[in-house]
Amino acid sequence: MLGKLVMRSFVGKILVGIYLVVGVVVASSHHYLSHLGKVTAILSAVLAVLLWPLVLFGVKLHIG
Repeated sequence: MLGKLVMRSFVGKILVGIYLVVGVVVASSHHYLSHLGKVTAILSAVLAVLLWPLVLFGVKLHIG
């Protein structure tokens, strides 16, 4: 019982990690990670990493 719970937790962490890595790659390829000197640029980059499927569909997440 405990082994299944530990394995589920481990798999969940791996999937979250993969999701975030893909998000960074997508955000970088759409130039969200360049010029991070302003707070609005950083917020746009964070949104792009977290919401990368929307970026792939062409949604612009640039703030300001």
